[in-house]
Amino acid sequence: MILNRLGTSALSLFLLVTIVFFLIHATPGGPAYSILGMHATPQAVAALNRQMGLDHPLWQQYDIWWEHLFEGNLGYSFTQHAPVVSLMGSYLENSILLYALATAIAIVFSVIIGMFQGYWAERTPGLVIGGLQIIVYSLPVFFIGILLILLFAIDLNWFPPGGIGGNESWQGGGLHIGNYIHHMILPGVTLALPLTAGLSRYFGHQARNEYRLDYVRTARARGVPPFRIAVNHVLRNAIRPLVTVIGMMIPAIFVGGVLTESVFNYPGLGWLLWRSALEQDYPTLTAIVLLMGILTILGNLGADLLNSILDVRVRYE
Repeated sequence: MILNRLGTSALSLFLLVTIVFFLIHATPGGPAYSILGMHATPQAVAALNRQMGLDHPLWQQYDIWWEHLFEGNLGYSFTQHAPVVSLMGSYLENSILLYALATAIAIVFSVIIGMFQGYWAERTPGLVIGGLQIIVYSLPVFFIGILLILLFAIDLNWFPPGGIGGNESWQGGGLHIGNYIHHMILPGVTLALPLTAGLSRYFGHQARNEYRLDYVRTARARGVPPFRIAVNHVLRNAIRPLVTVIGMMIPAIFVGGVLTESVFNYPGLGWLLWRSALEQDYPTLTAIVLLMGILTILGNLGADLLNSILDVRVRYE
């Protein structure tokens, strides 16, 4: 099973890198015009083609593309005058902390809300929770962010409306950790709310199915307390499929991160992606898209392997 999952993931990575390579060359005028702009002089385009090896045959460029990837060379940002790897590294730590905070919030509250929804299934509290889930899930991330800024940053003045309170890098700027977390609360909650709505609805459905099984009815007939039934039986069995769903939601986290970081001017990879799109910084755009695709494949692989550990039936399938 592990070898099968690893082989599938390796094939997906190969296809991802190949598709990104040909998409770059499919842009009007080629990669050089995409980087320099459509009004670039032929001399500038020819010089950049020689510098980047774009004057070679396509198969040689494909081979060079793979060599650069293995060397960790993702190109050079001509708009920000820095190697793409170092540029992404200065923003990556901020995104990791934000995504980790949002994911932790979503998982904790999804389990809590889902347990209550499964217990109250087909009753008024469960139906109310389901309606709220649909409303929150259907709201755009940027709209949620604007509402939170208006309420908690402008009206109540509890949290700052954006930024991280100092330089763009926490470690490089020596930003105090308390101030950093204070700035990260609103974007973290903004990103976590749609995730919580989706995950809790799925987990509530799993919990409802577990509550209907015979072993739960037997535990109730034996007089086992409801809290013990929920924690020792329903929670342990219902949470296993949630691992796979979390791995599949990695693209949604990235997409929500782009909008969230743009609204809150939070200097992460999503904000860098949005800025690179406005400035037509194609090397940076390509590198971020490639990184997101790789992390998505690895996230799904990790979810499959972890789910096989938690549930022995997956291994036999």
